Amino acid sequence: MGTIFENKTLLITGGTGSFGNAVLHRFLQTDIGEIRIFSRDEKKQDDMRHEFQTKMPDAAEKIKFFLGDVRELSSIKNALHGVDYIFHAAALKQVPSCEFFPIEAVRTNVLGTENLLTAAIDEGVKKIICLSTDKAAYPVNAMGISKALMEKVVVAKSRTVSPDRTMICCTRYGNVMCSRGSVIPLWIEQIKAGEPITITEPTMTRFIMSLDEAVDLVLFAFEHGTSGDILVQKAPACTIETLAKAVTGLFAPEHEIRVIGIRHGEKMCETLLTNEECAHAEDLGAFYRVPCDKRNLNYDNYYRKGDTERNLLSEFNSNNTELLDVAQVQEKLLRLEDIRQELEHFKHK
Repeated sequence: MGTIFENKTLLITGGTGSFGNAVLHRFLQTDIGEIRIFSRDEKKQDDMRHEFQTKMPDAAEKIKFFLGDVRELSSIKNALHGVDYIFHAAALKQVPSCEFFPIEAVRTNVLGTENLLTAAIDEGVKKIICLSTDKAAYPVNAMGISKALMEKVVVAKSRTVSPDRTMICCTRYGNVMCSRGSVIPLWIEQIKAGEPITITEPTMTRFIMSLDEAVDLVLFAFEHGTSGDILVQKAPACTIETLAKAVTGLFAPEHEIRVIGIRHGEKMCETLLTNEECAHAEDLGAFYRVPCDKRNLNYDNYYRKGDTERNLLSEFNSNNTELLDVAQVQEKLLRLEDIRQELEHFKHK
């Protein structure tokens, strides 16, 4: 990884979030030249600045903070001078809030992505990796629909710019354990407060991966993706009940688990690869690649000759992937530094 990024400048949109923090921890140990954090929250930027100056004082000088919003084309342009690569993580991600304010999801997730790509292509940025979500496949909620449209914007843009100038591709992944605003930190807070932990529907299944695995997927896309690709990691999954039992088992065995019912816009299972995408997806071992559909708008061709070849792959979702049991989920959780720290605090209370 070091040599690709040697003396290069990387910009991360939404960089004060969980993903941005994970990328910083990984990249500050390499020979990268500069990492720019682009986001709209000055408080989170200030917190992050202090944290890395304390944790990694020698490397913290490589981090530069840019205040701005992907909704504003001019503020992105100001941050892009001299940037080689972009990881685009800025998004509205909460399913219920996007459900109540769908036009806000469109402004950030769709129009914000369009702004970013337009500015980046103008500036000659070499590679852009855009982060998407399993909720974009067969979307049923406003967040998923806005992310599905984001993917369409990415693929469409990739057709209009030479990959030699700017390579653009997309990564799609499931729930990231312990990311900001996710369910595991909420449950830990509920346990600490002596309250029952709340789950929506026990049999619901969700893909689970760590932040490190999310960074691995983005780096895989960076190194192996071609313009217009959607890249998907073959993640395992578990039921919400299994996840809840794994967390309570580590922190407070026999702790009460209360079922509160499905929230606005939630699915029973998540899909990482649709049946339609499977028709031309490539199996790359630990990943799937969905290449850009390069056909043009001249549909006369298809009146005479159609596409008769189809992959034998079928939909890849959180019901038909590897389903983990409580012990396997606990093993995955114990690899996370956040969880180990929380357990240490818990023991010493």
